[in-house]
Amino acid sequence: MEKPHIINFKSIGSSTLGYLSVAEGNKEVPFEIKRAYWTYFTPQDVTRGGHANINKELVLVAVAGTININIEMQDGFKATYTLSKPDEGLYLPKLCWHNMHYSHNAVQLVLASNLYSEEDYIRDYTLFKIYGKDS
Repeated sequence: MEKPHIINFKSIGSSTLGYLSVAEGNKEVPFEIKRAYWTYFTPQDVTRGGHANINKELVLVAVAGTININIEMQDGFKATYTLSKPDEGLYLPKLCWHNMHYSHNAVQLVLASNLYSEEDYIRDYTLFKIYGKDS
């Protein structure tokens, strides 16, 4: 199974004209993008996430501000990533538990491999640790 990792998007432009970065499905993003959404105005003392997705892959991008992401895989791999540049994203594979903390001005863009389905979420950490171990 692929591990979470940083994706560097090409930054096109200059300091005098501004910049553009592109994220295309099955190119920079390692899956077909079926859904995009963004979070903003999240208070600094709020933790978002607290779940894993069974069948969904994600790429998180801090379009503005700073986002700290704590992740854990079922095999025990843990890491903390800080996103603060709009030309990089964090790839999260299926079954990756994650929590996010935002700076006051953070805007997070999320690119997802599947449409929203509540059944795809594991929101109980104990269930996440044992999910799929019986099969």
